[in-house]
Amino acid sequence: MLNILLKKLIKTSSGRTRFVMAIIGLSVALLLILSAVQIQVNYDDLLHSETNQDSIANFLVLNKILNNKTYGTATFKDEDLNKLKQQKFIDDVGILTPSRFKASIQSYSDRFPFFTEISFEAVPSAFIDVNSKDWKWNDGDNFIPMIAPNMFLDIYNFQFSLSQNLPQLTQDIVKMIVFKVNINTDKGPISFNGKIVGFSDRISSLLVPQEFMDWANKNFSNTQNAKPSRVVIRTKDPGNPLLVQYLRDNGLTTDADKTRFSKYRQIVNAIVNVSWITGAVMLLFALLVFTLFIQLTIASCKEEIQLLITLGASPKQLQRFLMKQFFPSNIIIIIISLIAITVLQFEVHQLLQEQNIFVSIFTSVYTFAIAFIILFVLWFVNYKTIRKYIAAQDN
Repeated sequence: MLNILLKKLIKTSSGRTRFVMAIIGLSVALLLILSAVQIQVNYDDLLHSETNQDSIANFLVLNKILNNKTYGTATFKDEDLNKLKQQKFIDDVGILTPSRFKASIQSYSDRFPFFTEISFEAVPSAFIDVNSKDWKWNDGDNFIPMIAPNMFLDIYNFQFSLSQNLPQLTQDIVKMIVFKVNINTDKGPISFNGKIVGFSDRISSLLVPQEFMDWANKNFSNTQNAKPSRVVIRTKDPGNPLLVQYLRDNGLTTDADKTRFSKYRQIVNAIVNVSWITGAVMLLFALLVFTLFIQLTIASCKEEIQLLITLGASPKQLQRFLMKQFFPSNIIIIIISLIAITVLQFEVHQLLQEQNIFVSIFTSVYTFAIAFIILFVLWFVNYKTIRKYIAAQDN
């Protein structure tokens, strides 16, 4: 009977408009801040998940900018390599070892008369995007496996072959051709058989196994202990503004197409951060509105509360009653906001999947965790506000 009486008093004295405005403000704030959390999770998923990783773009070949100041010194010293390895946005660093000897490559077939001077590079196998059982070389082998960039084949098919009246070649045909590889030495040229075992979009040079390169440079090079002029790095995010800034500050350059999204990343980062800040401000504003609503409600029925206390109603009983009146609406708002986020996440997943971009179909656990934290904050604010003002009325 007491609860029925209290409910009639509160409803009679409280303003329904204030209550509706407080609920709307809190709902908008919660939806905004939970959306910001889910957007951040999706953003990180797009950048770092294995599903969205690009095996080409995530490997960058670096060299120093060549100008009048760096002419003749555009190589990597040991301290340069160690500095690269220490950067948090770089996962691994590999040295591109160039050939220090003169070489040429030619065709054995008169039907395909081909000859050119050539230089080779070698890189640790972890940085190669071609899997072939033939990618190996041991001292004494006469066969040299090679990996060619797709760009080379495109230049041949659509430029060189047309100007020289030569047949165009597919990758499968090229892999069947045995080439003659000539290396000039002090004792005269020596020859090997060579074959293209794969094509790469990652490194734009003709690659040979590291074992062959080390052996050939040791035996035929006139330059010993030469410093590398190019390195390849593996990074989770080639558009990371910190990476781009590091390259700029240290006079390094790479394929601009792989880092050109850095400026867009900065814009997206700013938008995500603004959504966080906006959501937090809206939440604080909503808490303030809801707190003021509770205060006004209690203040508007000040005389009734004092009368009920005089008649024997305890402050704790009034606190429990008011909590039941105000706090359940917060739970409903949280649940509705999470349902809305879940529906939106499903739609985003479907939309991006059509573009071969993948995010989780499920709402993140971080979004649920933030929702429960906010619910606890709302309970605490409700409890403290009601307790404070009931105690004030009791006095």
